[in-house]
Amino acid sequence: MTLTTYFLYLAAVALLIFTPGPTMLMCMTTSLNHGPRKAMTSVAGSVSAVLCVMLLSALGLGALLAASETGFVAAKVLGAAYLIYLGVKTFRNDASVLRADAGPAETPRRSFFLRGFLVGASNPKAVLFFAAFFPQFLDPQAPFAPQFAILALTFMAFEFSVLSGCALGVSRIAPLLRSSRAVRWFNRVSGGLFALMGGLLLLTRRQA
Repeated sequence: MTLTTYFLYLAAVALLIFTPGPTMLMCMTTSLNHGPRKAMTSVAGSVSAVLCVMLLSALGLGALLAASETGFVAAKVLGAAYLIYLGVKTFRNDASVLRADAGPAETPRRSFFLRGFLVGASNPKAVLFFAAFFPQFLDPQAPFAPQFAILALTFMAFEFSVLSGCALGVSRIAPLLRSSRAVRWFNRVSGGLFALMGGLLLLTRRQA
């Protein structure tokens, strides 16, 4: 690909990633309720999910979902159900902000990785997006693998940087939310947004 094409790709990726979504919200709520280290584990899970979605799209799953109404609806319902479940769980979470003298967390770190992975992979529209997005920036006359590696690594680097910024940034304002009441309201708003995103996902339609 040409340098101009790559810069266009950078602009498109930046616009996509800076748009607020479930993964960004998940990283912020995890950081507030469990601390930045656990939030960074969720970031790693989300970035891993992005890589898997890219690979699945490259293998043709995006085209399969685009062609199959049943497959798209099934994936959409599963993704929406998980977002709504996460919304209810966050809404009901009354945990207070972690303090410096807090004891060891009861939830294992792999649970936060899995949460990040599931949120990152919960939207079937992402598979369709990558299936339609990548081909626009690929040179059909050049080898596929090196181009895919460059585009995928670029996207993952952007995703990791932005989500890490969200997770670490929220941890900085944690001292302002020491009271359990403030954290409770933050969780309720965040839980409502998760459920809303799940509901909006249910309303999405497959592109003809």
